[in-house]
Amino acid sequence: MIRFFKFPFGRLADLRMSRFFTSLVVAASATTVLPISAQAQTTPNTQGKQPKAADDKDSPVNISAEQMTGRPDRQINLDRDVEVVRGETTIKADKAEYRIIKDEVEATGHVWMKRLQDRYTGDKAVMNMDSGKGYVNNPTYLFGKNGGRGKAEKIDFLSDDQALVTEGTYSTCEALDPDWYLQASKLDLDSGRDVGTMRSGVVYFKGVPILGAPLMSFPLSGERKSGVLPPTFGVTSTGGAELTVPYYFNIAPNRDLTLYPRYIARRGLLLGADARYLGETYSGETRIEGIQDRVTGTGRYSLSTLHTQTLAPNLVFGWNVNKASDNDYPSDFSHSVTASTQRLLTRDVGLNYTGEYWSAAGHVTKYQLLQDVTAPIQKPYDRLPQLNLTAARQDVGGFDLNFASEFARFSNTFTAGTSTGSEMVGGDRMYATPSISYPIIRPGYFITPKASLDATTYRLNNVAVGAPTNLTRVVPTYSLDAGMTFERDTNIFGRDMTQTLEPRLFYVRTPYRDQSQYPNFDSGLADFNFAQIFSENRFVGHDRISDANQITGALVSRFIEENGLERLRMAVGQRFYFSDPKVTLDGTTSTINGSKSDLLLSLGGQISNKLSLDNTVQYSETLHQMVRSTFGGRWQPAPKKVLNLTYRLDRTNSTGLLKQFDVSGQWPISQRWYAVSRINYSIPDKTVAEGLLGMEYKADCWVFRLVAQRIPTSSTKASTSFFIQLELNGFSKIGSNPLDALSSSIPGYQLINKPDDITRY
Repeated sequence: MIRFFKFPFGRLADLRMSRFFTSLVVAASATTVLPISAQAQTTPNTQGKQPKAADDKDSPVNISAEQMTGRPDRQINLDRDVEVVRGETTIKADKAEYRIIKDEVEATGHVWMKRLQDRYTGDKAVMNMDSGKGYVNNPTYLFGKNGGRGKAEKIDFLSDDQALVTEGTYSTCEALDPDWYLQASKLDLDSGRDVGTMRSGVVYFKGVPILGAPLMSFPLSGERKSGVLPPTFGVTSTGGAELTVPYYFNIAPNRDLTLYPRYIARRGLLLGADARYLGETYSGETRIEGIQDRVTGTGRYSLSTLHTQTLAPNLVFGWNVNKASDNDYPSDFSHSVTASTQRLLTRDVGLNYTGEYWSAAGHVTKYQLLQDVTAPIQKPYDRLPQLNLTAARQDVGGFDLNFASEFARFSNTFTAGTSTGSEMVGGDRMYATPSISYPIIRPGYFITPKASLDATTYRLNNVAVGAPTNLTRVVPTYSLDAGMTFERDTNIFGRDMTQTLEPRLFYVRTPYRDQSQYPNFDSGLADFNFAQIFSENRFVGHDRISDANQITGALVSRFIEENGLERLRMAVGQRFYFSDPKVTLDGTTSTINGSKSDLLLSLGGQISNKLSLDNTVQYSETLHQMVRSTFGGRWQPAPKKVLNLTYRLDRTNSTGLLKQFDVSGQWPISQRWYAVSRINYSIPDKTVAEGLLGMEYKADCWVFRLVAQRIPTSSTKASTSFFIQLELNGFSKIGSNPLDALSSSIPGYQLINKPDDITRY
């Protein structure tokens, strides 16, 4: 092999040296290195990293071939096994010409080219190695970033990041005959912005045109981009057929806007907009939509806006405002269970300050109630305003100090079950609650004595004739919390584990105060569970302070692996009353009878890598029956295989006996077909309260989903939606999107076109 080196003397020096080289012929394998300027040299890589693409312009050009002819200062002709390399650009061909002055390569015959992660083949290629401009005739191409590929009559490279494809195709399918592809007269591919733009194009699926547009953009990766998004369509029982054609504005990296006109066959054209923004000190989202409804003959709308902003260090301002035109708007126009059954819309504006040991907050909060006339509920009290001050210091001479206070003005003009509202009892409430505790924490046990004092005063209006307008309550509370932890090494199913035994006792003493004449602005009976039985007040809110002379006992045992994974957790707990509590919510007699509460039992954990359990039982020893219970399990033996089973029983439900089976799952039924389903069955009503049934088909480069969902919109109504979606991997989703419904309805659901996460199994 004969090697020729052209030293970096600069272009003028190169021209002078050309006098000594009138021609050059090498009839053997040859390699030469040609710097492009007097300063041409690779940048030192002092940190052990690969040079960036931007450094390629300063890199030498390496050429090799079986035969070279020409003048090394002007042009070199290369024959057989030609290779030209600079930085991350490589060109291979049967023949090539390298024009040194222009720094340009013209290659012909079986051209193969690599630019960064992308690959090209063609009959002829011309490339300026300095600017990145050039073209390839009759090319095929493969994008390394997302697997996109295709062929064309010609590709013009406008820069390192931009290319113009003439009469070309695009697909992410690997097969020579792709299941889907995009064909357009012009394709603008901008890898710098990760955006492709199709002009006069048609999307083909299985040889059938399914989508065409004179102009449409699509992502070359997962990055956001402006343009018309693929239309979505579906069918609901409340509106009939629906078609949505969104347009997305990528205004800035931290701002965007989506306009989504949606045509609903029975109701008309709904216009909506969703704006999002994010800054260093603020963020927010506003969504608004409206329609002139042909069914009701009225204008209907909804508004939701959320904003958070840091005004100064530790000072945060924000709002959360929601509004709907009428009670039925969410159920008529929403496709999700959460939104369609939402009955309380919050309107809150607040200011919060956080110091080192204290915090203060001021809020103005109102509610819009979307009433279900068949099952009316009471509207919560508005708070105009609500001011909070809290403070805490830990380990002050061994003591923990806490302080909480609030001033709130309550008002309400709605009574459940009435068609017109009347002014209800309202007024001001102010309380202060200091507390002090002395935690004693030692290896294996803890003891925490605590004392607190609640001082509350009311100034009321709209009270009944003869009722007091000023009330004051002062209630002390004493508690003692103590527990122990025992550990031992054990082995279960061949696994080394640590078993714990954790007994705990919690005593509370609060004297009785008559509160029968006190209003109830925000109090309710707390849910009875393992967290609540270790609290001092059996009510939530601050209008009721329960009297107590009671002790709670619990025993917990856990099996923990060496990596910290809790394989099994067993717990039993019960509260014992030394005297019956007298304070009630509405002035009636107490619902607690007897010397002890219901018995709480719990069993759950990650039993194995495939099976997890979650079971809780509230058992009444007085009634000799389960009052509330949940029996649940999840079996997930492999990726995209999951079965969930839950049984729920609640005899304390305000609407009557609740007894339900909930079964859901995702399971492959063949190599490519997956079944998805969920059934929530009410045993007393003998009806499906909520259901979902669908199929998913996974091909190599596309996914088809067909899903039907039934969701309750009120106590007597339900809505049925049908989702049909074709997802073209790496390009777009066409149709209505069922993924939110699948992920919320089926715990453990996984996308079938994503790689398997085998580390979980």
